[in-house]
Amino acid sequence: MNRSLIVIFTAIVLDAVGIGLIFPILPSLLQDVTHTENVAPYIGIMTALYAVMQFIFAPVLGSLSDRLGRRPVLLISLAGAAINYLFLAFAPSLWMLLLGRAIAGLTSANTSVAAAYITDISPEDKRARRFGLFNAMFGIGFIVGPILGGALGDYWLRLPFMAAAMLNACNLLLAFFILPESRTPKREKIDLGALNPLSPLRWVFSVKSLLPIVFIFFVFSATGEAYGTSWALWGSDAFRWNGLWIGLSLGTFGVCQTLAQAFLPGPAVKLLGERTAILTGVASACIALTVMAFATESWMIFAIMPVFALGGIGVPALQSLATRQVDESQQGQFQGVLASAVSLASIVGPLAFSSFYFVVREQWPGAIWLSVVAVYAASIPLVLGLRLKKPAAALVA
Repeated sequence: MNRSLIVIFTAIVLDAVGIGLIFPILPSLLQDVTHTENVAPYIGIMTALYAVMQFIFAPVLGSLSDRLGRRPVLLISLAGAAINYLFLAFAPSLWMLLLGRAIAGLTSANTSVAAAYITDISPEDKRARRFGLFNAMFGIGFIVGPILGGALGDYWLRLPFMAAAMLNACNLLLAFFILPESRTPKREKIDLGALNPLSPLRWVFSVKSLLPIVFIFFVFSATGEAYGTSWALWGSDAFRWNGLWIGLSLGTFGVCQTLAQAFLPGPAVKLLGERTAILTGVASACIALTVMAFATESWMIFAIMPVFALGGIGVPALQSLATRQVDESQQGQFQGVLASAVSLASIVGPLAFSSFYFVVREQWPGAIWLSVVAVYAASIPLVLGLRLKKPAAALVA
């Protein structure tokens, strides 16, 4: 693996670690700052603020990476992440916490610019495998993050954020000194109209062939929000799991998912093709979710984990397919739009799935997973109808 990929994957791991380490200690931090026990509304506000800022600005930064280059935008993003964690580490009041999260959301181009960078340096036959590793890095981060956050938070509530700031600062220095630019930036004056957050969104809506891919990304991201929203509640309601068992189940899923993402997408795409790999991932996830919905014993959940993790091959295949739908000069812009779709899903998904869960909680907690199957089903006609030819010159922004 070349050094550029190592730096990019390190950035993704640190991004996921930073997000994950907040989960176990954010309620305590908010209680410390607001001096109130009921912090659920504040958690929702901070989560939504980050997602809204990312939704608005990820396409802008992705578009700028097409004009200025991937490297400077990635450096800005890493610097923004480090500043955010310093705000969280030292903020004495709620408004400073919110400001830090707003900065993090505004500069959260890590994923979209990293995806564009990988596209730049990867031949088409290696993209599915590398996007699988890309997603596996997220899996590793989400395994390490909560454990690190909980362990450091036991010593001092602010320590996890200081650690995250230091890690991102180190990655910033690593990228600054080692990471080369992956493409020749456009030698043209930056159009101020490109800084309009709605400009990339208008562009993608003008190219009808891209809309199904954007919507599939939205669906896949929305289904992922169901797990963070409902897993712990469902485990407690359905099986009387305590915190340890909830953690073990999530950790087991994380390990299976990471292994599947790291090793299976490349061979799956070569064997099945991108469209069939996507559908295989959807089918595997739906089978596992159906078993979970009707499961009566805890062991069934752990037994189905490998099949559940197999569902992860669909996203790298979709990412690989998506990179071929626009030319090199628009990869950053398109990846930014996809990041906005993910952000929008992280706003809509938790609200929708949490509302549904509280409707079915008393009668049948497992019904939440059938609702996820129903959402997945909405993507199947779009996947079957995808036109895989590369768009023509009409795609000029």
